[in-house]
Amino acid sequence: MAIEIERITTITAALGECPVWDAAQASLWFIDSRKGRIYRVDPQTDASTHYDVPPPAGSFALNDDGNLIVALKEAIALLDTASGECRSLAHIEASHPNLRLNDGAAMRDGSFVVGTMHIYRENGEAPLGGIYRLQCDGALVKLDGGIGVANGPAEHPVNGRFHIADSAAKTIWSYVIESDGALGERRAFVNTEALGSAPDGCCFDAQGGLWTALVHASAIARFDEQGRMTDRIDLPLAHPASLCFGGPLLDDIYVTSITDSGRLRASGELDGALLRLRGAGYRGAPRFTCRIRAA
Repeated sequence: MAIEIERITTITAALGECPVWDAAQASLWFIDSRKGRIYRVDPQTDASTHYDVPPPAGSFALNDDGNLIVALKEAIALLDTASGECRSLAHIEASHPNLRLNDGAAMRDGSFVVGTMHIYRENGEAPLGGIYRLQCDGALVKLDGGIGVANGPAEHPVNGRFHIADSAAKTIWSYVIESDGALGERRAFVNTEALGSAPDGCCFDAQGGLWTALVHASAIARFDEQGRMTDRIDLPLAHPASLCFGGPLLDDIYVTSITDSGRLRASGELDGALLRLRGAGYRGAPRFTCRIRAA
C-alpha cells in the first residue's frame, strides 16, 4: 500500500517532540523543547496557536480541565491555557546541569509519567533521575532509576504493560504495572542497535503494535508484541523524534522532527517539520488524558 507523506503547517522546530492528538478539538499538539513552545495545529487549515513555557521543556499532556501538564527542566508544572500562567506542581529530587525531564505522557489512571535524560556522562557514570509519576492528587513518586535518556512512555493497550525507551541504551523496556501503580518486573522489549538508530518517541496502535521513531535512521518502525519488526517507513528528513496516531479515525500518523537538538543537527527542506502519513494501514490506540487536581 502506498503511503502518502505530507507536511502539516509551516512551523519548523528545533527539537519537535511529544505530538498529542486532541480528538475533542480535532487538532494536533506538539512541543519545540529547546524553545519551550507548545503548539496546537488544525491539520485541516494549518491554523495554529502556541504557549510559551520556560525552556528546556521536555513534554506535556492534556489535562481533563483543558489545561496542560508540562515537564520543565526539573519540575512538573500546570499551564493554564486561558491565562498562560505556568505554575510548578512538583520537583524531582535530582539536580545537575546536564539533567532534565524529557518525555512524558498521561496514563490510564489519569496520572502523568515522565522520564529524565542525563547526557554527557563519563564512562561508567550512572545516570541521575529516572522515571517519575505525578499522581492525580499532585504527589510525585519515583518509579525507577538507571535511565540515561527516557523517551516514549506508554501503556500497552492490550496487555497493560508499561513501555519506555532508553535512547542511550538503544533499548525499549517493558514493565509490569502493579496494582498500586508501581513498576514491577522489567524486561527488554527490543534493542534497535541493529537498525542503526536509538529509539526515540513511541506510541501504540490498536492491535498492540509499538511504533517508534528511529531518530538516527530517517524512519519510523513498528514492532509486534514479541518485539519483532513488522513495518518500517522511511521518511524524507534526517531525524524523526516522535510520533502519534491522529485524525477522525486515528489512522493518520503524525511525526515531529529535529533541526537542532543540541547534539543532532540537520538542515534539509523538511527537517524540523511536522509530517502526516496516510495509508500505513493501522489505527492508533486512544491516548489517555491526565486528571490531575493539585492544590
